Amino acid sequence: MSGRYSKVIGYFAYASPTEVVCTGKACLISGSQRAMCGYIAKIDPDGWKKNTIKKTRFGEIMRGLQLGAAYAFDRESYAKFYSIARKEGIPVAEGDFKKQKSKDFRFFTVQMKSL
Repeated sequence: MSGRYSKVIGYFAYASPTEVVCTGKACLISGSQRAMCGYIAKIDPDGWKKNTIKKTRFGEIMRGLQLGAAYAFDRESYAKFYSIARKEGIPVAEGDFKKQKSKDFRFFTVQMKSL
């Protein structure tokens, strides 16, 4: 495992270990704490104060992906994730945020294919 696994990719939010801020079935990862606050305010306007916002690192995201989790990245966090994933030889797609925006989506979702 390289030192890249300790690089901060962005932020995630949770109310409890089983209540993570998600977009559908994907855990939301934002590029900044401020962006996460804005996303939470839109997703859960009445409950945003109950959430804890915490940094998340590349290694934590990779462990989650290996366990079957899906992650919804905003543009800033995906740029960081994509760069490191490619350097690690992980075949990830380029984030097409223009296409996502045209479908009224703000996030790019990543999940490992099961074999």
